[in-house]
Amino acid sequence: MATNSDTKQLSPLPKPTRFITGHNSDAKSIVHTEDAATWTNLGDEMGFFVPYTTSQFPVDMNNERDIAQNKEVTSSGKLGLVNPGGTVCRYVDFAPGNKPVMHQTVSLDYGIVLEGEVEMILDSGEKKLLKRGDVAIQRGTMHAWKNPSETEWARLLFVLQASENVVIDGKALEEDIPSEANIQPSR
Repeated sequence: MATNSDTKQLSPLPKPTRFITGHNSDAKSIVHTEDAATWTNLGDEMGFFVPYTTSQFPVDMNNERDIAQNKEVTSSGKLGLVNPGGTVCRYVDFAPGNKPVMHQTVSLDYGIVLEGEVEMILDSGEKKLLKRGDVAIQRGTMHAWKNPSETEWARLLFVLQASENVVIDGKALEEDIPSEANIQPSR
């Protein structure tokens, strides 16, 4: 799968707009930024949009430090699935009948189905069909996502928070993203 950054969304699903709030000099709430989604497409089966990242906990919003950090992370070309020490908010659109890719991250992920249905596949062989509004809490597990529809796109919203490695029988589980996924490793 070839990766290309593009403002063009692959799917026919609604086009999201990002609104970032802030404060004016009178401490009144304002919309700091309003812009259209910028998509990264992985071949013709999957596209994603990262509305925001954070790089520390707790987040420092003073003097727009978080906005500067987000801009640095998202424009670096080095963002993996996870932002170590922080969070990533990401929309992912899956084409009908996409090829699922097994992967594992060092993170706690909330995956919410916004459009369509998606099958969550675990390396144990267990599968669950998630429908609109369902949420998966991924806790450092090996998993894949498949859109079982033959005609309709599906969209999930993920919030990934970097975590400590899960340790099973003294062995620390590491990030495992196959090269065919064509995704940057998390640094």
